[in-house]
Amino acid sequence: MQRRNFMRLAGALAATPVLAATSMGATSATGSSALAAPKGKEIYEWRIYTLTGDGKALDTFFEKTLMPAYHRKGVTTGAFKLYRLKEGEKEQRHILFIYPDIATYHKVKKEIWEDAVFKQAAQSFYDATAPAPVYSNFETYLSEAFNKIPVHRKPGNERTLFEIRIYQSPNEEANQRKVKMFNIDEIAIFDKTGVHSVLYGEILAGPRMPALMYLTWYKDEDTRSEAWKQFVSHPDWKRISALPEYAHTATNNQSIFLSPLPYSQL
Repeated sequence: MQRRNFMRLAGALAATPVLAATSMGATSATGSSALAAPKGKEIYEWRIYTLTGDGKALDTFFEKTLMPAYHRKGVTTGAFKLYRLKEGEKEQRHILFIYPDIATYHKVKKEIWEDAVFKQAAQSFYDATAPAPVYSNFETYLSEAFNKIPVHRKPGNERTLFEIRIYQSPNEEANQRKVKMFNIDEIAIFDKTGVHSVLYGEILAGPRMPALMYLTWYKDEDTRSEAWKQFVSHPDWKRISALPEYAHTATNNQSIFLSPLPYSQL
């Protein structure tokens, strides 16, 4: 589906704009990322679990065992379910791990299995679910924060709807141009029109490549719909969407609407 048509889909929101957590840098020599790379860009690990049951056991494990272990290591975790389950669709859990930098990602991946408190708390869950799995599989997207927003923005307390979008590009060069488009212009237009940013990530590894992903939040469906109407009609969007340097940058778009779970840290 083409991006312009995709943005006309119904949705929601109006919420208080969240202040940016970063400052803009200078244009890079290559122009691929458009802004000078700041130090300590966050790393995002997004997991999509396809459940085999109602998710209660997995929710308890996430809330009581896994997320506290990651929190002790300085990792913020978001937890979400599908906003509205379609007929015949299996329930999912979307778990987002926010690492402050790539070094922390590597460190936590190794140390989590040496954490005696975590191992003791988790063992009963692993023993019970090995012969009777509570999810069929999970997909993982590993990404690095954009230069424009190297640190995620905390959503407002009134958030009820999140939207994650995954944009696949026809090749690596087109993907770099799409990242540049966001860094230079598109995120700024979001800020002007009520599309509330949480984070943006250039996907380093995932099921579909090359690609990028981003997460936004809204008060409700109506306010999201109004925000996107303002976006697609905004003169800055009309200007940049017609620029030849941004042509054919995203040829496949996936949008997933999510609700935050009560134990989510976002």
